[in-house]
Amino acid sequence: MERKTPATELRDRMERFRLRMDAENPSWEFAAIFGRVNQFYFTGTMQDGVILIPRGDEAVLWVRRSLERALDESLFPDIRPMKSFRDAACGMGACPATVHVETETVPLALLERFRKYFPFREVRPLDAQAAKIRSVKSAYEIAIMEQAGRIHRHVLEDCVPGMLRDGMSEAELGGEVFSLMVREGHHGITRFGRFGTEMVLGQLGFGENTLYPTSFDGPGGCYGMAPGAPVLGSRDRTLRDGDLVFVDCGCGVQGYHTDKTMTYMFGRSLPEDAIVAHRRCVEVQDETASLLRPGNVPSEIYATILDGLNSEFLENFMGFGNRRAQFLGHGIGLTVDEVPVIARGFNEPLEEGMVFALEPKKGVRGVGLVGTENTFVVTRGGGRCITGTNPGLVPVY
Repeated sequence: MERKTPATELRDRMERFRLRMDAENPSWEFAAIFGRVNQFYFTGTMQDGVILIPRGDEAVLWVRRSLERALDESLFPDIRPMKSFRDAACGMGACPATVHVETETVPLALLERFRKYFPFREVRPLDAQAAKIRSVKSAYEIAIMEQAGRIHRHVLEDCVPGMLRDGMSEAELGGEVFSLMVREGHHGITRFGRFGTEMVLGQLGFGENTLYPTSFDGPGGCYGMAPGAPVLGSRDRTLRDGDLVFVDCGCGVQGYHTDKTMTYMFGRSLPEDAIVAHRRCVEVQDETASLLRPGNVPSEIYATILDGLNSEFLENFMGFGNRRAQFLGHGIGLTVDEVPVIARGFNEPLEEGMVFALEPKKGVRGVGLVGTENTFVVTRGGGRCITGTNPGLVPVY
């Protein structure tokens, strides 16, 4: 069993959530948190239940299943059993007219079951407030992410080159990388907050398969196992001399993730234009990381970096053809896709302790997707990398 989230952490998180709600929703009265990830953040356990937070009273974690596990895992001060929302309603008293919930992820049917016993009239979101407080990591959280980063670096930089062999399939490589990561300490899931996003490991491919279209909002491509399971890698595409090998995956410890991409040249070197493009992507990563300082604004960082890139390099940058991601990096933590994002529209200044995955990449016709990705902590001296410094395009001959 992993160690418990300290009570001081839980108190600080709840206090910051209330302060954020007071500032951004001054008339709020009652919040209900159903999402398992947010429940874990605030209580240290992930159960079938709901956290109810009255503005003028203490929060309660109501658990349908498993109460025993919640009590064993969590130092949250008030955990109570319920068979249904009826029990929670009896225990909480009158319900106000407006309830704040996670509107991005709570199903309408669940909300209507809740409304049966909590007869509110209006729903308002709390998604942004929860996301913003999660975006600033404590020293406790960063230490866990550093552990994930060490596993990540070791597997992708030290181990994957020795796994590559002529004739292996993408699916085989994905399975072997996943298995090794779990043995090294990975928690076994790559978790996303965006609705409907599923991944086993990440995006992985050989050659031009790394440019294959996907519904995922990122620069990479992935053919996957099948139309009904476009994940992991193809069983049919096998590794051959001259291939670019691309591995973009998450690694996690105790619920917290890092994100990293490594590339390899199998059998012989890639064409010179691909190597030049890759090196420029690494430079862009380092330039962006140098700007990850408290007070800098993500949208301004994005504009500064893009303004420094010439038109030739911008062609197929952050994707391929008309499939281009409109960002340079994303927040990361309990999910891989957290805020803020290094992109237009993110205008709140960075704070020390935020963590970003920076991933400048570029599609090269006939070769695949080159580039890099690493995870950085915002510090006064710029982004501090926690996933290694190997620039990629590792030769495996």
